[in-house]
Amino acid sequence: MKAHILVVEDEIEVADLLELYLANEGYQVSKCCQGAKAMECVQQGGVDLALLDIMLPDMDGFWLCQWIRKRHYFPVIMLTARVEDVDKINGLLLGADDYMTKPFNPLEVVARVKSQLRRYYRYNEKAENAEEAEELEIRGLTINAHTHQCSLYGKPLDLTPLEFAILWYLCSHQGEVVSSEQLFEAIWKEAYLDHNNTVMAHIGRIREKMQDSYKNQKFIKTVWGVGYTIEK
Repeated sequence: MKAHILVVEDEIEVADLLELYLANEGYQVSKCCQGAKAMECVQQGGVDLALLDIMLPDMDGFWLCQWIRKRHYFPVIMLTARVEDVDKINGLLLGADDYMTKPFNPLEVVARVKSQLRRYYRYNEKAENAEEAEELEIRGLTINAHTHQCSLYGKPLDLTPLEFAILWYLCSHQGEVVSSEQLFEAIWKEAYLDHNNTVMAHIGRIREKMQDSYKNQKFIKTVWGVGYTIEK
């Protein structure tokens, strides 16, 4: 059965166009023009990915993204006419997995959807089918690659699949300095482009959940001009 895609977009023409291209790929598509309706759809369950516009008539798309991320791990791709980097960083910090600005090519949207779903299913499959548990413990941080569970000082950390993959990669390379390029290509399986803020945004969100102060970094430390490290 093909994935269920939720399109949250108040521009009817854009929503219809996305539905047409996604349906042609065999996806089940639900459309909502308001955030409240989107919340109802998400609460009903069965959503595999959301395409979320930032400018909605009844609420801010950033807030809706944050609401989704507190409850679900499925990928969220944000759509907006804003082009400022700060908007991209805000969206990623709130848990979005990707970001596209309008006007966009519907074929590129479909490609991004396929990429995010492949990544999402791959991480879930790894958690479900791993034969042996792989667990690391680092100064009160426990992370298990089999169960995809992570805790800090005994308290669970609510990480998205991407956040978990990033943290696991850094932990499994403890003592090494991992560049943004290395981390991006290892997790996203795509070529890294200059001025890509995706890694920085996700690292920031992981630190926030770990209450790891940017000014007093205890776990994920920034090595300026090089990358990130978890020291031994």
